[in-house]
Amino acid sequence: MTMSLDSAAEVFRAAMRETVKRYSLWYLIQGALLVVAGFLAIIYPILSSVAVIIMLGWLLIISGVAQGISLVGARHVPHFWLQLISVILAFLIGFLFLRDPAQGLLTVTLLLIVFFMIEGISKIVFALTIRPFPYWGWVLASGLIGVLLSLVLWASLPVTALWLVGLLLGIQLISVGGALARLAWQVRRSPAT
Repeated sequence: MTMSLDSAAEVFRAAMRETVKRYSLWYLIQGALLVVAGFLAIIYPILSSVAVIIMLGWLLIISGVAQGISLVGARHVPHFWLQLISVILAFLIGFLFLRDPAQGLLTVTLLLIVFFMIEGISKIVFALTIRPFPYWGWVLASGLIGVLLSLVLWASLPVTALWLVGLLLGIQLISVGGALARLAWQVRRSPAT
């Protein structure tokens, strides 16, 4: 049995709507937590920027240690030396981030540009998928804000201030959290279909 593209798209949208409805409480909780985290990042932008860099540093160190453990006794694995160099780099860069978080600002800024862009595009696609669901426009606006924030960071790259990263991270968190919470609240209030 063949299904038209429009029919398949409607089936997919219906499945997405049902999933959002089924997990609306979790979306509401997630949205509220993201909004709170966003306000904290805006109130303390330098602290949130440094926290992101420190967290990234620890993640690199932990991944380096985990990869290093997996290489123990694997000297005959193809490309062993390349993997060992990767382990050393992860550990070294993580250590440098922890030693002086301000020096890791450019790297973190580039990572946030990628994160905001991908997060924004995924929210735009999600919003267009659940359209004409009530308040789908909030999710679309959240995605557009993510793309806009990535462009603002890109434009300010040579002189990105430590506080700007935290401020834009806070705006993104509030945008995503507010959109999710509004969508979940509306779904919870809507009658069962």
